[in-house]
Amino acid sequence: MLLKGRKALVTGASSGIGKATALRLGREGADVCVNYYSDRERADAEAAAAEIQSSGVKAVALPADVGDESQVEELFARAHDELGGIDLLVNNAGIEKQIALVDMRLEDWDAVLRTNLTGAFLCLREAAKLMVAASGGAIVNISSVHEFIPWPGFAHYCASKGGMKMLMGTAARELADKKIRVLNVAPGAIATPINKWVLDDPEARHAVEDEIPLGRFGNADEIAAAVAWVASDEAAYITGTTVVVDGGMSLYPKFV
Repeated sequence: MLLKGRKALVTGASSGIGKATALRLGREGADVCVNYYSDRERADAEAAAAEIQSSGVKAVALPADVGDESQVEELFARAHDELGGIDLLVNNAGIEKQIALVDMRLEDWDAVLRTNLTGAFLCLREAAKLMVAASGGAIVNISSVHEFIPWPGFAHYCASKGGMKMLMGTAARELADKKIRVLNVAPGAIATPINKWVLDDPEARHAVEDEIPLGRFGNADEIAAAVAWVASDEAAYITGTTVVVDGGMSLYPKFV
């Protein structure tokens, strides 16, 4: 097992990439805190924690809005107490909503930046505090190919992921001497609930798949596998970079 004995916290882990990642970390031997946003996700998060426990490790489901500083501080304190430490953070919580730039209200912009970038910062900061005290750890941000590929209609989302790239690189430099690795995993088009609007529209789905050299959407388990590996000691010499998992989407001539 790649992560035996590790103590992990995964944000936004009640569904999609977050859930798949939490489950994979558990199968790799880590104890896992499954974070969820609100009561609407509680049952799914608790079911994920129960499934993780069936692998013979410890798991707990804890709520927090990652954009709220006091809730993040409480989340990490509780997770630390429940698991006996935190040495792996997966910053996964994120939202997106298509809005043309000229129609985008400040509150639309703020909502995405608050969760995707401020939330990532708050969780990274609290995790780093615990990891400094524990003499090491790994922080993996779930970014996106849109940290470098523009996406019309999603200026706020792209800005949040571009910001996450620089946050990651700066944190990696700052924390390296504390034996803390920081990196991004950037998914391309992944078949998850957040992309249901594309997956359910044959024409839109074909348009996306036509932009992917491997010719298909990825799945959440493929992202989870990448996260498990980069968080493990097998990737001990990787920090401050983005690992792209996109079926070759970023190589397609349209994006060059």
